[in-house]
Amino acid sequence: MAVFVALGAFLMTLFGGWTAARVTDRRHLVLGLAGGLMLGVVGLDLLPEALRAAGDEVFGVPQALLLFVGGFLAAHMAERLLAVRRAAHGAHEKSVPQVGLTAAAAMVGHSLMDGIAIGAAFQVGAGMGATVALAVIAHDFADGFNTYTITSLYGNSRDRAIAMLVADALAPVVGAASTLLFTLPAGLLGGYLGFFGGALLYLAAAEILPEAHHSHPARSTLLCTAGGVGFIWLVVGLAE
Repeated sequence: MAVFVALGAFLMTLFGGWTAARVTDRRHLVLGLAGGLMLGVVGLDLLPEALRAAGDEVFGVPQALLLFVGGFLAAHMAERLLAVRRAAHGAHEKSVPQVGLTAAAAMVGHSLMDGIAIGAAFQVGAGMGATVALAVIAHDFADGFNTYTITSLYGNSRDRAIAMLVADALAPVVGAASTLLFTLPAGLLGGYLGFFGGALLYLAAAEILPEAHHSHPARSTLLCTAGGVGFIWLVVGLAE
């Protein structure tokens, strides 16, 4: 089931790349909705489940919350390191194709972890798996868009950009399939979901939502974000 659902992430990633090649003025609405879906999944489903599975305290703080903060910080540090590298290369960076390929490869690694998260969530239950998959599929539009854009931006050919886009699209399927080979213990599973939730929240708050509202600070974008959160609340409520 997890692998089948991960195919949705595969298709959404390709769609994001296709959109990047044909920039559309409606991209901000899709990103606004994606940010809302991600925020809803983290706050209303992922974090509560992680606390139930890995709620033992470490110095007065639940283990799942520590890993949640750790996931947020890990995503932040990874993004900052990439930004520092870009700044160090300055204007000359755009003529170095390897920089674009390295950044795109990092996106592929991130997508692989997304797939593992889908498989791990399905080990908790079908409802949990469906909501995590929904969040992953929603933000994979941005992943596909960024993978194609970054690869092309630094002087790589269209064929290379497409190759990295396809690799990024396949990564969640491979990650989900890998979880068929093992079952995570409840405590470890809860910890992983907490860590993934922190990383997902960072992506929503620092990458997806600012990009959605940057060029189009419109009421419609905000409504899409709120609608995404509300939809996840409805899904979680119906699944209980």
